[in-house]
Amino acid sequence: MLSERRLEVLRAIVQDYVGTEEPVGSKALTERHNLQVSPATVRNDMAVLEDEGYIAQPHTSAGRIPTDKGYRLFVDKLAGVKPLSPPERRAIQNFLEGAVDLDDVVGRTVRLLAQLTRQVAVVQYPSLTRSTVRHVELLSLAPARLMLVLITDTGRVEQRLIDCQAPIGDSALADLRARLNSRVVGQRFTEVPSLVQDLPDAFEGDDRGTVSTVLATLLETLVEETEERLIIGGTSNLTRFGHDFPLTIRPVLEALEEQVVLLKLLGEAKDPGMTVRIGHENAHEGLSSTSVVSVGYGSGDEAVAKLGVVGPTRMDYPGTMGAVRAVARYVGQILAES
Repeated sequence: MLSERRLEVLRAIVQDYVGTEEPVGSKALTERHNLQVSPATVRNDMAVLEDEGYIAQPHTSAGRIPTDKGYRLFVDKLAGVKPLSPPERRAIQNFLEGAVDLDDVVGRTVRLLAQLTRQVAVVQYPSLTRSTVRHVELLSLAPARLMLVLITDTGRVEQRLIDCQAPIGDSALADLRARLNSRVVGQRFTEVPSLVQDLPDAFEGDDRGTVSTVLATLLETLVEETEERLIIGGTSNLTRFGHDFPLTIRPVLEALEEQVVLLKLLGEAKDPGMTVRIGHENAHEGLSSTSVVSVGYGSGDEAVAKLGVVGPTRMDYPGTMGAVRAVARYVGQILAES
């Protein structure tokens, strides 16, 4: 268990290294921070921190830099989430409120996160498996051809063309639309199959077959769209941190191209809490020199997806965590109001 003084020394080392990009020595710490102890005492504390694996000496430099273990302790015990300023919050709100649909919301969010944090931003689309139905529309395109439009509570829109075995009249189509919406609006997608399974029995003759075809298309849509979608932005920001990666940023770029890797990095969408994975805590080898800060967002109390940033372990954790949390909160509000 580290003493309070040594925790303060570690905090100072992390802050200085993140700010200056230079290994930190005992003399600089005593000059920049009000530690109220002599440089000799600070050197002793740094020796203990190094023995415990919280800091390390790069090459032959006289200074020290934080290790993954040191950053972990800093995030868990020493770093508060830095709140955004009122102008920053207003800028976020104004930028996101200009979005016209879900694709625009996600696109604006990823650009905003990349700009605020100067890291790589990753935003997951709301998952249909955690969404509810807002409306189902059925449009007649030809006597035996329909379009099914599915709208979720998060603003996601899915469209499918349906070729029917026989024509369906306007009155029967209106009846089907009304009956379908009365059963599924406000319901979870996982509950839809059981809610509509007996719907064909309410129709006669050829219309019954058309209703079955429509329902089959609706249920297929739910199955097809379980694959998660991501959008990424700000990859060029990594070039500013070339010296933070041991050899090259290529492994990082290659890892960021793999959607499965990114989904694992963000974590389970149903967990809305803030997650910070540091260095070797990221299972993918190409990301062992990066940190990932992510949080859930949603239109209600439950998260429907995740968003976050990827950057070097030498990261402004309080500021990054504050920006990620603030953006997630605003996106959730916009989805709830849409």
